[in-house]
Amino acid sequence: MEKKKVVNLDMKQYGMFLALVAIYVIFAILTGGKNLSPANINNLVMQNGYVVILAVGMLLCVLTGNIDLGVGSVVAVTGSVAGILLVDHKASMWVAIIVALLIGLATGLFAGFFIAYLGIPPFVVTLATMLMGRGLTYTLLQAQTKGPLPDDFVFIGAGFLPTMKIPYGEGTLDLISIFVAIAATLLIIFSEIKSIATKKKYGFAGNPVWQLVIKNVVLIFIVWFFFYKLACWSGLPFVLLLMAILVVIYAFVTTNTVAGRQIYALGGNRKAAQLSGIDTKKVFFWVYVNMGVLSALAGIVLAARNCAATPKAGDGFEMDAIASCYIGGAAVAGGAGTITGAVVGAFVMGILNNGMSLYGWTTDIQKIVKGAVLLGAVTIDVLSKRKKS
Repeated sequence: MEKKKVVNLDMKQYGMFLALVAIYVIFAILTGGKNLSPANINNLVMQNGYVVILAVGMLLCVLTGNIDLGVGSVVAVTGSVAGILLVDHKASMWVAIIVALLIGLATGLFAGFFIAYLGIPPFVVTLATMLMGRGLTYTLLQAQTKGPLPDDFVFIGAGFLPTMKIPYGEGTLDLISIFVAIAATLLIIFSEIKSIATKKKYGFAGNPVWQLVIKNVVLIFIVWFFFYKLACWSGLPFVLLLMAILVVIYAFVTTNTVAGRQIYALGGNRKAAQLSGIDTKKVFFWVYVNMGVLSALAGIVLAARNCAATPKAGDGFEMDAIASCYIGGAAVAGGAGTITGAVVGAFVMGILNNGMSLYGWTTDIQKIVKGAVLLGAVTIDVLSKRKKS
C-alpha cells in the first residue's frame, strides 16, 4: 500500500492572517476593547476602502519590481475635480465620476508612456507625477475645501446596502450580513474540499487534517466576527461591495489570465520574459494605466467618505499602499505576491492606524511604528530569500 504523502502548511502564506489577528487582539487589550465595537469595525471598512483599492493596483506595479509614488496625488487631483464639478458647477454625480476616472486614465497613460516606451525609471516618472499632481490640486482648489458634496455622491463612500433588520437584544440585527457570512463560510469549506480533491487526483502531497481544521476554523471565525459586528451596526457598507468586486476581478486576472501570468513573468526575470515572446513594454504600460484608473476610483471614494474635496487628500497614501503590498507578502524584487495578501496587508495597516489612534498615540509615533513594521516585513522577505539561495 502506497504511503500517503503529507506536507505541513506553508506558514508564510498564512502568517499575515495570524499577524492581523495578533495586532487586533493586542490593541483590544490595550484599548480595553474599544476596537471591538460594531461602530469601530464599520469605521475600519470605510476608512480603509480607498487604501485597499490602491493596494490592489499597487500590487501589479510591485509584481513588476517597481512602485508608483504618484497615487496619493492622483487621489487628490481626481477628488478635487469631482468636488469642483459637484459644488461649483452643479454637475450630476455621474458626470463627476466619469471625468475623475478619465483624469486618472490620462495620468496612467502619461506615466505608462514615459515608463514603457521612453524607458524612464518608474521611480522618477511617478515622483514627477506626485509633485505635479499635488501642485495641481492646490491650484485647482486654491487651498480651499469644496463641500459639502451631494448625498448621492456621498453614498459611494459612506452609504450602506439595503438591510433586513430584526430586533436583537437592545438593538437590531441585519440578516443580509448574516446571510453573507453563511455564504462565505460555505465558500471556505467547499474551496477546501475542492483543494483536497485536486491534490488527491494529481498525487500531490496533502496537509495534515488537524492543520486544515485549525486553518479553516480561524478563517471562519474571522468572517463571522467581522460580519456579525457589521450586522449589529448598520449592515454592509457600499464600499465593502466595491472592494469585494475589485478583489475578485483582480484575483482572477492575476491567477487565471495570460495578462496576469505575464506580469509575474516580467517581475521574475525581464530578459527571460522578453525571450519568451512577452511584450514587456505593453505589460508595463497597462499596469501603470490601470494604477491611474484605480487611483481615480480611490479619489472618488475618499471625497465621498469625507463629504468634501480637500487639498491634503491622499497625503501619504502611496506609502500605505506600498507598505500593504510588502506586508502582505509581495517580494521586493517583484514576481511574487497575491491580491489577497495585499488586501490583508492593507487591513494590517488600517488596524495599526485605528488601534494607535484609539490608544492615544500621536501621528508622529504612528509613523515610527508603521515604518518599523514595513522594514520588518521587507527584512523577513529578503533574509528568507537569501537563506533559500
